[in-house]
Amino acid sequence: MTKTKGAAALPLNTILDGDCVAAMNSLPEASVDLIFADPPYNLQLKGELHRPDNSRVDAVDDAWDQFSSFQAYDGFTRAWLAAARRLLKPDGAIWVIGSYHNIFRVGAALQDAGFWILNDVVWRKSNPMPNFRGKRFTNAHETMIWAGKSEDSKYTFNYEALKALNEGIQMRSDWVLPICNGHERLKDERGEKAHPTQKPEGLLHRVLVGSTNPGDVVLDPFFGTGTTGAVAKMLGREFIGIEREAAYRKVAEKRIAKVRKFDREALQVTTSKRSEPRVPFGQLVERGMLRPGEELYSPRGQVAKVRADGTLIGTDVKGSIHQVGAHLEGAPSCNGWTYWTFKKEGKKIPIDVLRQQIRSEMAN
Repeated sequence: MTKTKGAAALPLNTILDGDCVAAMNSLPEASVDLIFADPPYNLQLKGELHRPDNSRVDAVDDAWDQFSSFQAYDGFTRAWLAAARRLLKPDGAIWVIGSYHNIFRVGAALQDAGFWILNDVVWRKSNPMPNFRGKRFTNAHETMIWAGKSEDSKYTFNYEALKALNEGIQMRSDWVLPICNGHERLKDERGEKAHPTQKPEGLLHRVLVGSTNPGDVVLDPFFGTGTTGAVAKMLGREFIGIEREAAYRKVAEKRIAKVRKFDREALQVTTSKRSEPRVPFGQLVERGMLRPGEELYSPRGQVAKVRADGTLIGTDVKGSIHQVGAHLEGAPSCNGWTYWTFKKEGKKIPIDVLRQQIRSEMAN
């Protein structure tokens, strides 16, 4: 699965080895639908951190998270954002996650680079690590910035799917999810954390369900142990990972190989009615699903006849299924698809059943 940097084609479902900027610059321009980035936080830790019992906290003290100055970190941020922007399709989007150490600097760099911020989302940790020194508040959240490539980007947002995921309530910008622990926490050969900042799969599930569609290409330039790739594979998205640390790549490859992709039916999510293919009522007549002269019934039993051109005619009105329904109800508008029924074997059936039949055929 691992490939060396410099790959000419789009290496789907692959982990690239090397520097993220160089690897991104080796890929075709405008070829990626979404980027999820979990860059170094530049934590600026001063010495070791210990618990009250004097045991050492396994904090983020790796070389990849250390920069000589804020200016050095800002230069690194601008470089990888420029490479990311080149890769995104015109209607692509980016998510960047960080802590108070870096997210404000990254946010400014995003705007300076021409990205258009859509939301900041707070990941509120239900089980955060305590503040052992007792000199500050417990760091109980991280911030994600969601941004389109430009102000005019027609980015993907599966509003209805996120609403369904949240038991029918509009998804808010504060997400309460636990940190990665227990069975999900990956361990290395010594039984220690494989990565100090492994993100929970639930976080990426929400991001990918909400802002991508099956078959979309998702790039993660700071792949780590592969949470983005694992969730992308499970949800039927294509992924490209970039990771320079061999130990992380090894863990990610093993992890992703075990993931089973959902079947096509399971990958479908709730969509907005407006996003579904438009089906003119006349198409039902053209296809013989309803015949000219066939009668339709209003909720109150009023009758209108179907005409050859897909309009209806009633006692004192003629027009579209929507216009005739509105007239009968004395209303300014009417959704004719949910208003009218037809009879089949003595039973009244909503005409919308026929529309959904056509839509299902269009999706195949």
